[in-house]
Amino acid sequence: MPPPRERYRRFSDISVSERILNTVFLLTIGLGYFVALANLYYTHQGQDGKAGISFYDVVISYHGSNNQTRLGTAINGIMEPNLKFKSDKDVILQWIQEGAEEPGYNEKIAPILNRDCVICHMPSINPSLPDLTNYKTVSEVAHAGGATIPRLIRVSHIHLFGIAFILFFIGKIFILCDINVYVKRVAVVIPFAAMLLDVLSWFITKEVSSFAYVVIFSGALMGMSMGLQIFLSIYQMWFFPRKIE
Repeated sequence: MPPPRERYRRFSDISVSERILNTVFLLTIGLGYFVALANLYYTHQGQDGKAGISFYDVVISYHGSNNQTRLGTAINGIMEPNLKFKSDKDVILQWIQEGAEEPGYNEKIAPILNRDCVICHMPSINPSLPDLTNYKTVSEVAHAGGATIPRLIRVSHIHLFGIAFILFFIGKIFILCDINVYVKRVAVVIPFAAMLLDVLSWFITKEVSSFAYVVIFSGALMGMSMGLQIFLSIYQMWFFPRKIE
């Protein structure tokens, strides 16, 4: 009976073709993650009316603001350059101040949003952004408060299904690394645990604003653990010295 270690594959056991396939997959996922970070930045930054992303941007996105609506904050900040006519900013802000009622939306607001905003704010294009295609969803961001429960559920199920598959395939490659088995077992669990904590913290932050720190921490932990797996996998595939039996 062979020694226990010989029953498991390592990077030294796979062909060059498998290494190439694994490497291009990992590099593509890594690039995709950086693009996702850029999307996250442009989605959340400026919510507090200031350039760049901050803790308060995360609070406003999930918990909301007592003195400003998400739509008003966006129009005053990140979305203002997207308006074709600068006077439309005052039209939208006045509509919000007057109560954001449906008649005013149909008469003044819908034409502006359909022209300048729905190209990005449409669920089929970007489910992580607020839906600005109809009054019901626009009113959710035109009144005080953060993300709604239906929106969090919608984004959560997409996030969980999509990220879980990515982490699974990264982990399948990572377990071929020649490192301590207990370290490896912990390492493959961490990004999944961080992802679950991240999603759970969205719902808690909606009620407890200080929990936004957990949103930031869990997201960073998932990214770092996933990045470490990618780095170690590529390193051991191509640069790790092989042991001669």
